[in-house]
Amino acid sequence: MLETTTVRDKNVVDDDDPRAQIWEVLRGQWRFSALYAFVDLELADRLGSGPLTVDTLAERCGGDRLALSRLLRTAAGLGIVRSVPGEDGLGRYALTPAGETLRTDVPRSMRSVVIPQGAPDFLEAMGSLAEAVRDGRSPFATRFGTMYGYLEQHPEARHHFDAHMSTRSRSIAEAVVAEYDFSGIGVIADLGGGVGTVLATILRAAPNLRGLLFELEPVVARAAGFLADQGVADRCELVAGDFFTSVPAADAYILSNIVHNWDDDGALRILTNMREVMPDHGRALLLDILLPEDDRPHLGKDLDMRMLALYDGARERGEDEYLALLGKAGLRPNRVIELPYALSLIEALPDF
Repeated sequence: MLETTTVRDKNVVDDDDPRAQIWEVLRGQWRFSALYAFVDLELADRLGSGPLTVDTLAERCGGDRLALSRLLRTAAGLGIVRSVPGEDGLGRYALTPAGETLRTDVPRSMRSVVIPQGAPDFLEAMGSLAEAVRDGRSPFATRFGTMYGYLEQHPEARHHFDAHMSTRSRSIAEAVVAEYDFSGIGVIADLGGGVGTVLATILRAAPNLRGLLFELEPVVARAAGFLADQGVADRCELVAGDFFTSVPAADAYILSNIVHNWDDDGALRILTNMREVMPDHGRALLLDILLPEDDRPHLGKDLDMRMLALYDGARERGEDEYLALLGKAGLRPNRVIELPYALSLIEALPDF
């Protein structure tokens, strides 16, 4: 082994060099590529039953041994796997707790979060971000149309999207019921709530509450079975419709990640339709990101770049901009509760 008198710095330049921040961003792309390859090769699942040698992993995934050893070496640096000695003297790799989250068979697996980020169609759109800035249009939408239309034509992408949204919605809903008091509400309507993940969580936590799921016809058809499995179907009415046209009456409304999917005109139409049928005692519960108005880093700012690349008109909004939009719809923000995923729960009341 070579004699070393100094510790080699892992960075390209010193930390106090202004170029260090740029290098960190560049390295982020390389690290993600390694993470995506690790997931795409299903290495977490292959290591799920215990440590394996590189030779065994290469055989099981049909990969080149040398290339795989290089990937695993990098994955170890990312904290996804770790080296462990074997009784036979051969080194092996084992999953770390972070690596365990990439398995298919674990609760709230991160696999369906990673896969869409690195899939070629999505990666190409993110690489065309400058194009979106030039003309204000999503390169992904220009090529494929709406995201939801794309998902209907690509079943594997739909699977990962649905799996991620289900896990995310469940986590959000659990945070909501832990922080918000639903007493005093008779009927709560979930507008655009998918199969009802958020609504079902709320109904289980508030047994005296009744729910109404308002969605497009194909989604409503799938929701019936889900709500039955959750044990809340007897307290939940299913209504098919389009919230750009009208919404049903209820005592309260919940809109989970709905407003950010639309430009100002579209979002205002949804909010106005809701306000028109909202009773005087009604309230709206909006789950969205409120971006800080200063220059501090924020998850929502990073997500907004993905929105810009993949969705036409969709956007994250600054707090002032978001609350002003509510005011235009005749709603008065009452309070804001901070939630995980950088989300906020905005309670809004009718503004007379």
